[in-house]
Amino acid sequence: MTILLRSLRGTLYRRSLSAISSRAMSSTPLLVKPSELLELTKTGVTILDASWHMPNSPRKGKEEFLLNRIPNAQFLDLDEVATPNELGLKHMMPSARQFADACEYWGIQPSTHVVIYDSHGVFSSPRALFMFKAFGHEKSSVLDGGLPRWEAEGYPVETGPPLTTVKKTDYPEPSLDENAIRSYKQIAHNASLNPTDPISELVLDARPRGRWIGSDPEPRPGLPSGHIPYSRSLPFSTFLQTNKVPGSDATYTTFLPSAALHEKLVSAVGPDNAEKILKGERSVVTSCGSGMTAGVLWLGLRLLGTSKIGLYDESWTGYAARQSSIIDTGEK
Repeated sequence: MTILLRSLRGTLYRRSLSAISSRAMSSTPLLVKPSELLELTKTGVTILDASWHMPNSPRKGKEEFLLNRIPNAQFLDLDEVATPNELGLKHMMPSARQFADACEYWGIQPSTHVVIYDSHGVFSSPRALFMFKAFGHEKSSVLDGGLPRWEAEGYPVETGPPLTTVKKTDYPEPSLDENAIRSYKQIAHNASLNPTDPISELVLDARPRGRWIGSDPEPRPGLPSGHIPYSRSLPFSTFLQTNKVPGSDATYTTFLPSAALHEKLVSAVGPDNAEKILKGERSVVTSCGSGMTAGVLWLGLRLLGTSKIGLYDESWTGYAARQSSIIDTGEK
């Protein structure tokens, strides 16, 4: 049975990759390595540090940026380039005007190649990439492995207050892809549908499995754990691999190779759903605690060539905070 299942998964993987190869190809890669970023700095690129840390973490992204960063990088504060929703949640998608103003401040034009990184390796940078892609800035990438990999591979860093003077640009107000974001109303309606209904979307939850089951508490006080009905658990760390920094106990994360990403997707949703997702026959929505690590799943699926992906911006914090929400627990 194990051999047969592996054979089936291998067949589905090859078939899916063949079907989506034309969509997966892009002139701008979704991921770049440190060596590739170094080459880009010779021809012109804007580098953004989008480091973000959990509310209960002592680490502060902007403070660390001033102490240690990739040369000529600028800081993207995902809590500031955002529009709070009716619940006052942070790092929600900004308005088109906010996004354009931020790009102008960073000296970005629509033709500028933007490379985004974070200080974990892969954590918050995919969320920032999602923002750029959702507003149509296709010439944008994530540095796979982020700042820790950049340093581990021996590339220079910059410390102290930034000395680079950035010339403000004009960035036309863009249009948000209406299929990129899901609202609470859409998610609640989707949860009321039979999951076999052709119009239903498959919700993938990036939180740790214990929080999805309801056995572990949420990091935000007063918020119940559990999950959206019919959602599937796919912790964001499942799509990542941990790398050791040579000569140190420090580690950083990078994305798994495509074959391994596919294997993880099949394990979470089953071979049939995985094939439909990769062929664009079933729409999928990523969610997490507050819309941050949902970006990791979004990018992992994009790396597999998936096109029909939305992101639930409020994610579990917004969903569970509403008394009208139906919350499931356990393995169902």
